Amino acid sequence: MAVSALTGFSVVSLLSLGYLSWDLMSPNQVESESVPNFRDRSPVPHPPHIIFIMTDDQGFNDIGYHGSDIQTPTLDKLAADGVKLENYYIQPICTPSRSQLITGRYQIHTGLQHSIIRPRQPNCLPFDQVTLPQRLQEAGYSTHMVGKWHLGFYKKQCLPTRRGFDSYFGSLTGSVDYYTYKSCDGPGMCGFDLHEGETVAWGQGGKYSTHLYTQRVRKILAAHDPQAQPLFIYLSFQAVHTPLQSPREYIYPYRGLGNVARRKYAAMVSAVDEAVRNVTYALRKYGYYQNSVIIFSTDNGGQPFSGGSNWPLRGRKGTYWEGGVRGLGFVHSPLLRRKRRVSKALVHITDWYPTLVGLARGNASQTEGLDGYDMWGAISEEKESPRLEILHNIDPLYNPARSGSLQSGYGIWNTAIQASIRAGDWKLLTGDPGYGDWTPPQMLPGFPDGWWNLERHLEPQKSVWLFNISGDPYERYDLAEQRPDVVKELLARLVFYNRTSVPVRYPSEDPRGNPDLNDGAWGPWVGDEEEDHWNGVYHKKTKNRKKYKLSKTKSFFRRLNTRIMSNRI
Repeated sequence: MAVSALTGFSVVSLLSLGYLSWDLMSPNQVESESVPNFRDRSPVPHPPHIIFIMTDDQGFNDIGYHGSDIQTPTLDKLAADGVKLENYYIQPICTPSRSQLITGRYQIHTGLQHSIIRPRQPNCLPFDQVTLPQRLQEAGYSTHMVGKWHLGFYKKQCLPTRRGFDSYFGSLTGSVDYYTYKSCDGPGMCGFDLHEGETVAWGQGGKYSTHLYTQRVRKILAAHDPQAQPLFIYLSFQAVHTPLQSPREYIYPYRGLGNVARRKYAAMVSAVDEAVRNVTYALRKYGYYQNSVIIFSTDNGGQPFSGGSNWPLRGRKGTYWEGGVRGLGFVHSPLLRRKRRVSKALVHITDWYPTLVGLARGNASQTEGLDGYDMWGAISEEKESPRLEILHNIDPLYNPARSGSLQSGYGIWNTAIQASIRAGDWKLLTGDPGYGDWTPPQMLPGFPDGWWNLERHLEPQKSVWLFNISGDPYERYDLAEQRPDVVKELLARLVFYNRTSVPVRYPSEDPRGNPDLNDGAWGPWVGDEEEDHWNGVYHKKTKNRKKYKLSKTKSFFRRLNTRIMSNRI
């Protein structure tokens, strides 16, 4: 097995969607630190160190090796010397991707198949799930998380330090200001969101989060003995999620980009690339690198109206088109048996759970019901991928397609339900898959000239789509009518998966979650001894009619790509 080749080595796993520069010696980011003599010791065989870096909202076309207008020399070099995963899938929005990474399960099996976890919802990763870091702790690892959590925090039991991490430093909600760490969940509902372990880190704000999180990772690496105990770090950047904020020096190289949002977004990606460079430098400096595996990934597709680009893929963040679910991913490691290549193996974000537990010499089989597969053989040795199918999702609460029906689903599936599945070369979508344009990266530089050039593809009467992704990765040729046999087979697979799903957990917002009731900070508000008042499926609240016009206006300005989109709306 490939695991035997890892004796005496360490794994560093970088799952990321951002840009941190490759200048490993940048004096303004790399602080002078005393170097312990850990490297002078004789190597002691132990499982590999694991460092997992994830970026937020980085699109398929937002990395240099995909021909982007954004410069990512660090990420390009790491990918070129490793294995690029060019058939890698994630989820279309934040919480689902993060939950599937941590649990190794599809979101239909954790009750998180609808939307994201909102800050005031009494909801979090189910307590009966044994997490990836918990399995690594059992294997003898020191586990640490830095950055964005977004898996719920209404109880202390939900916090990263209660879900398998020995330490945590970062933000609990889905989006914060990059400097002040202020997070808002609607007008007047704002609070501070930077936490050290289970307490609010009041005095540590003011520094750009990409830099702050990188420095914390460096401190963890500096303090740990790489020969004494294997290390797992989950570095989850909030970049390049909105608000669009970047130090001025990163914006200058992109001053020629006409699209203001794209310009700021590119600068944020460059800051992430520099951060990855500095983390990689620290791995070398403190004696980790030769015993490391680096895995890089995004959490969902990019948002074109906020500067991201998934071109030439169809769709965007929040949709089940390829632009929403095809992820950036690569593995970089001296431990790879076959490197400097492109892998077409089908890989899903749930696969990291059993893959990393296997590398840690743990026993993934102890966790029943995993949807992920151990992909190390396919990645490291170019063996055949054990994965043949991906359930992208089944969301019974999403707005049903008006044209969908049980009849159009051949009597076995209601095609009004939003769902998507990939099996072999084929991909099926039902219901409303979401916004389905193909948007070049420089679109929407202003209004109205760029707006009318968008390539629109409106199909209001459809509720079933079928594509051969291997032959048509851009989803331009719907084959549903030509291949009803394939449609029926994939609908039957949706029926199978739906029978295994658990009820949707999407509770109404709890007014006790208001940060004003917690000294102005976001944090747990329900006691661990207090029972949850949840007994089945929660339905979405109807829109507040008083706020309807305001919501429409905000949506309008987002689409116009004006300066207002640089701020939280």
